[in-house]
Amino acid sequence: MFKTKKELVFVILAGIFITNAVTAELIGGKLIQIGPFVMSIGILPWPIVFLTTDLINEYFGEKGVKKLSLITAGLIAYSFLILLFAINIPAAKGISPVNDEQFFAVFGQSMWIIVGSIIAFLVSQLIDVTVFWFFKNRTGNNKIWLRATGSTIISQLFDSFIVLGIAFWLPGKINFDTFITSALTGYTFKLGIAILLTPLIYLGHHIIKNYLASEKE
Repeated sequence: MFKTKKELVFVILAGIFITNAVTAELIGGKLIQIGPFVMSIGILPWPIVFLTTDLINEYFGEKGVKKLSLITAGLIAYSFLILLFAINIPAAKGISPVNDEQFFAVFGQSMWIIVGSIIAFLVSQLIDVTVFWFFKNRTGNNKIWLRATGSTIISQLFDSFIVLGIAFWLPGKINFDTFITSALTGYTFKLGIAILLTPLIYLGHHIIKNYLASEKE
């Protein structure tokens, strides 16, 4: 099915990337509270998106990440379109375990959330790949932690503020103070997770490098 091991690696990484990105957007409408701070539950799958983005960047280049990001944005939009149709199809009365009101409460995200999610995703991914290659072009194959963590630090700052700003603050769902504290809380959480994932990035590099090297032997 796959001509080379590199093709298989790309499909696996792309599948993980797309699954976590789409899932993050679908669950992003729920806000959770950690102490005095509020943030979107959609941040939970993002650490895996960070990890796969860095690995795809490393082995498939800038064009690979950009193309995959555009495809994923299209799939996110497609998912919301399917949800729109599903919301407008009535549930079977007395049979369906989930009625229309319950289904809408979970999946009936507003247009602001959809637009904010897609814009934030695209902007953050394009910034991530640009910063990643800025560092890689200057350090070569050294300092993986610098390009991996550095790109995440910058890109997720934009992502955190864009998605909450468009989805919740602009339509008046949260006030400005909550918007700022929520964005900073989410950003801090994602940044902390990105730093903790650094060993996994090195592990992923090691596994993929050895797997691809075995094909050349």
